[in-house]
Order: sequence, then C-alpha cells, then structure tokens
Amino acid sequence: MLKKWELELGPRGITLETGKYAKQANGSVLVKGGDSVVLVTATMSDPRPGVDFLPLMVNFEERVYAIGRIPGSWNRREGRPRDIATLNSRLIDRPLRPLFPEGFRNDVQIIATVLSFDPDYEPEMLAFIGASAALIISDIPFTTPIGGLKVGMVEDELLINPTEEEREKSSLELIVAGTRDEVTMVEAMGHEIPEEKMIEALEFSQDYLRKIVEIQEQMQKEVGQEKIEFEPAQPDAQIVKEVQAYSSDLNQALRVEDKLDRKEAVDSLQEQILELLIPRFTEAGEEEEGEKIIKKEFEAMLKDNVRQMIIKEKKRPDGREPGDLRELNSEVSILPRVHGSAEFSRGQTQALSVLTLGAIGDSQIMFDLGEFEQKRFMLHYNFPPYSVGETWPMRPPGRREIGHGALGEKAIEPVLPDNEEFPYTIRLVSEILESNGSTSQASICASSLALMDGGVPLKSHVAGIAMGLMKEGDEHAVLTDIQGLEDFYGDMDFKVAGTRKGITALQMDIKIAGISRPIMEQALFQARQARLEILDNMEAAISEHREELSPHAPRMITLQIDPEQIREIIGPQGKTIRKITEETDTKIDIEDSGKIFILGYSREDVDKAIAMVEELTRDVEVGETYLGKVKRLMNFGAFVEVLPGKEGLVHISRLADYRVKSVEDVVSVGDEIWVKVTEIDDKDRINLSREAVLKEKGEECLEEESRNPKPKSSTGGSGRKNGSRGGQRGGNRDRRG
Repeated sequence: MLKKWELELGPRGITLETGKYAKQANGSVLVKGGDSVVLVTATMSDPRPGVDFLPLMVNFEERVYAIGRIPGSWNRREGRPRDIATLNSRLIDRPLRPLFPEGFRNDVQIIATVLSFDPDYEPEMLAFIGASAALIISDIPFTTPIGGLKVGMVEDELLINPTEEEREKSSLELIVAGTRDEVTMVEAMGHEIPEEKMIEALEFSQDYLRKIVEIQEQMQKEVGQEKIEFEPAQPDAQIVKEVQAYSSDLNQALRVEDKLDRKEAVDSLQEQILELLIPRFTEAGEEEEGEKIIKKEFEAMLKDNVRQMIIKEKKRPDGREPGDLRELNSEVSILPRVHGSAEFSRGQTQALSVLTLGAIGDSQIMFDLGEFEQKRFMLHYNFPPYSVGETWPMRPPGRREIGHGALGEKAIEPVLPDNEEFPYTIRLVSEILESNGSTSQASICASSLALMDGGVPLKSHVAGIAMGLMKEGDEHAVLTDIQGLEDFYGDMDFKVAGTRKGITALQMDIKIAGISRPIMEQALFQARQARLEILDNMEAAISEHREELSPHAPRMITLQIDPEQIREIIGPQGKTIRKITEETDTKIDIEDSGKIFILGYSREDVDKAIAMVEELTRDVEVGETYLGKVKRLMNFGAFVEVLPGKEGLVHISRLADYRVKSVEDVVSVGDEIWVKVTEIDDKDRINLSREAVLKEKGEECLEEESRNPKPKSSTGGSGRKNGSRGGQRGGNRDRRG
C-alpha cells in the first residue's frame, strides 16, 4: 500500500513514498523534490564465506532520460559512471558504513536511480535521504537514521539546499550528514571561509538534520519491518588471553618511530605468536581458520594498544604530541621539461605534482544531467603500489583516487585566476611517491607549489592537513597530521585545506556515531595552526607565482573580433580554421562572444596565426589602398577581392589613367592589382579605383603589380577594423607569458 510523507526543508519541501515501487527489495523509497525523482532501494543477501569486512555497495545511477535526452554513446546506452556519479556514491557510502553493527558481514547494496532531474533539487541530496530511509524501513539491521543536506551562503546568508541560481552565487558548498544530535560526515568547498563561519554553518544545519531523522523514525514506526537478529561472533576467550599476554611486547614495538621499522617489529611479533598458537589447530586440520582467528585477535590488541597510548599517555607511535606536525619539506622545479613541478613531504608522506598548461580545447567536456560544461581545471591523483612498499596490478583510477583528486580540485579552485586573466586549461597530476597518512592533503600542498612554479597567478598558496580523533568515553585526543596507523585505528578522518584567510575545502568522516561541537571546534582550530605552519614552509620554497611561464609551456594570445566575423575564421565546413592551424602549428578556440584564443609553442607560429586571423577579419576602409586579386570580369569593369571574402568593383573608367576600351585590355582573372577604396555605399557595395593609385604612385605601382607580392594593405596591414563598421578596432591583443 502506498504511503507518503511530506518534509519541509527551509522554504522548499520533499516527499518520500514507499509501498508501490520495487517491492522485492528489502527497502524501497521514492524521493521527490520539485521535478527531481530518485528511486532508492536497499537490498541484502546472505554473507559469503571468508568475507571479513562489511561488503556494502552504493551505486548512484544516472539515467539520461531524466533530462529528456538520448545518450550520446555509439550504442545509445548509459556507459561507465561519470566521476560525479562515483563521487555521489562515495558521499552516500561514507556516513552509512560506520552505523552498521560491528561484525555484520552480509552483502548490502544501495541503488539510487535518478528518474527525473530538476536542477533546483539536486538528486544526490534526495538519494542521500532515500538511502537512510530505505535502510530504516527494511529488515536490514541498520537502526540509526541519518539526514543529509547541502548548505550554501549568499552574501553571508546561510541557505538550506540552495537552488541552481543560488548555488552559482554561493561562496560555500557544504554537504552535511548527521544523526539527531551529532555530525557524522562533512564535505565542503568554500572561498576562504573563516573557521567561525564554518562552525556556524554546521550548527545551522543541525535543526534540519533533526527533521530528516524524525520523518524516518515516523516512517519506521508506520511501515518498518522487523529487523533480522544479528549477534556478532564471540572470540575464543583462551586465544584472547594468550594473545593478550604479548601486549607489553607489542607496546614496545609500536614505539618504533620509523614506519617500516615499526611494521617489521609488529609483524615479527605476530609471527612469533602464530608459531606458538597455530599447532593447537593442526590436529583438527584447521590451520587456515586458526590463523585467521589469531590474526584477528592480534589486530584487536594492536588497535587497543595504539588507542590507549594516545588517549591515556598523549603519546603517538612516532613519539609526537597530539598537536605536532611531522618534518616538512617543500621543493619546486623538480622536472626540467614540464610546465611546473613540485615535491611536498610531511614525514613519510611524499607527493610529486606536475603541471601541464593547454588550450581551451583541451578542457574536459562534461555531459551531465544539467548543463553542458567545459572543465578547465583538473587534478588527477595516482597511488602506485610502491608508495607503500607493496605490489599489486596497476589499474585505472578507482573510487578512492577519483575522490582524492576531486577533493584537491575543490581546495585549489577558489584561488585560481579566472579565465579572463589566465585562459589556459590547467591539469595537475599528483604522483604519490610515499604514503604514511593523508596523501590527499600532501597532493594539495604539492599542487599549489607546482602552480606557483609554473607561473599560474594563484591568489595565494593552499595547504591541507588531516586531523584525527581517538575517543573513549569522556576522554579524547584530537591528532594533528595523522599517519596511517592513527587513521586506521582512529575515530575520525578530518581533512582541512585552505589559505591564511580561511578554509577552501573540508572533508570529514566519522567512524563512530558522531562528534560534538566542542570536538569539531578543537579540530578546526588545531588544523588552522598546522595549516599556517605548513604555509610557512611552502612559502619559503616559493612565495609568489613566477613572472614568466616555463619556456616549454605554450603561449596563449587572445583576440576579440565581431561575433558576426566568426564564420570568416571558421570557413565552409571548417576549412579556413583548419588551414590556419595546420600552417601555423597552433590551436585556435573561438567563443560565441567573438573572443579567439590562439595557443602555440613558438612565438613565430603564434604571430603568423594572428596575422592570418586579422587578415580575415579586417574591414575595408574608405581611402585605404589594397593589393587585390581580380576575381571576375564584366564588360563594365572588374570585380577585385581586396580582403578575404570582400570584393569591390573597379569600373572600366577607373581601371587606368587613360581611356580603356575593353576590360580585358588591362587585366585578367587572377591578376593582382593595386586599388583604392573610393566609396562604400549604403548597401555596403565597395567601389574601387586603380586610376587613383596610378596617379599617386605611378610606375612604382606597375612595378609592384608585376612582382606579384603577397596581398597587403598599403598601411602595412595593421589589421585594425573600422570602429564604426563591425566592432572594436584592432582585436585587442592580450599577450601572455
């Protein structure tokens, strides 16, 4: 039976429905907001043998029919998910995963299918709410509903789930997930937002999160299924006791400061315990199962020792205090032939970032469920196996790599120059050379350095830092610059990036039910102190962008022409623009506004392309003299092309400085002759005179015609257009580099 619930979020509302669609799923909810409709299902299957983690799968499925279009792929089907769909899947997964029961190993799949799209109601936020609701009303043992929403800020006013128009004006894009009283996940991009304002925005969201949670509790009360019984497997008490006997030895091994040496000490102790305890499983032929049990208990002891050391002693495995940074290093100009490069290290985490500048046409074309978009800034993140001293097959980027790259883009984009100031496509590639905690934030630091090294006029440097949390009861420790061990066994991964002025990107994942405002405030302000220290180190390497681009980087020139002249540049079926680019070895991009971007690796090639474009877009001016080509002969005169595509008539009486009986007596088709523009009438007809030039230049004119030089204006081919005929004079040049 169909059931509906209405939920008001600020000035707008959404509807949740269940009982009509996808009834064979364990839980199914249809979420509507405006004209956006998302179907979210939650399905569970039996646990698979040998699985020792929660196999939760979240799929955010975009359907192009949602915007009334047919897919552009050759087979007219949706293909591999776009990066944004992958990021939305991660967005839903991250806050849900920690709320499943400890030890739960059944396969659970969340599928959010976008059926209809309204740009004012973002489907990912509807999917977020629908995922939690579908789980809550199902029999899956998920019992803590969460809410999710977006916060924007226009002229210092905070907005809930802003419309498309409001998002374009917003200086903050904050996505928050939380329970009734606490935040569980945060993701944000901001234009240097102060920490105090970010806390205000998080607090602003809490009342609305509570409303979302309450509507789900109402849904569970009215239509919720009884949850399946689940009891986690209890450890073997004797095995636990014998493993715990080595707790003090493990405590000593954990205090080895170097990551690789510490790992070797811990692994050696684990092998010693295995050799001692495995024989008891041999008689029953259960060595493999016994090894899993022992390793699991050793892992539990390892986690407990790390946490107790940090929470009780305020000491970390590498000897640091909770608020200490590891050793920092920033270096630029690492690679000689690239457009910009930098290395950033923080302890045993090291990132190499490489900059490439390209033409406007090198931008990434984004076909999404909204408007067509050209992405002119890209940050790609690579995590090779050698960075952690391991081996595995090299494959295309996965969800983690895509997510880390997207976070880096959010952090740096607010400080990039606008396209008018720096009309290049910018690509950064971050290669992780060594990993021991927060490589995504090291990538941000290295990328900021590489941009400065490449001469990109950043507004300021951006630095990133990862914070952690260990919490037991009322005791807790907020950790600055977490390393791998602290991330793995901690309760929070809180990444904060920004400038000296404020935050540009933020991402927080909680592994417990939530965190309070005081802990959030402590983490944010502790992160600020670390960020300022990192910025000091980065600025010591390079404090401002270089004045000149790399000699290996392309040069970009911009011209402005009358939009009506674009067709002259492109030519029939693109022949003219292809001819220019092939002859000059340049790339040319033209905007509808008439702005032309010419990119080339040689100044000579760029100048040649400029001359060819200007020749095509010059206007014929009265009083100017041109060397034109005879195109047609009539009995009353000759039609002469004075500029590409622009012809005028030389009347027979104006062909020479004497009486001409026949046009053919003076010129033939294909001849190049000097002519002067005597008139452009009200119908844009051009009247020319060869006689006037002969009277001015005499024999010199005839000699130049006989030499058949390349067409040019007698004024030297300035390429300037008549301001009263066809727009701005001269095509304002903006030379860069």
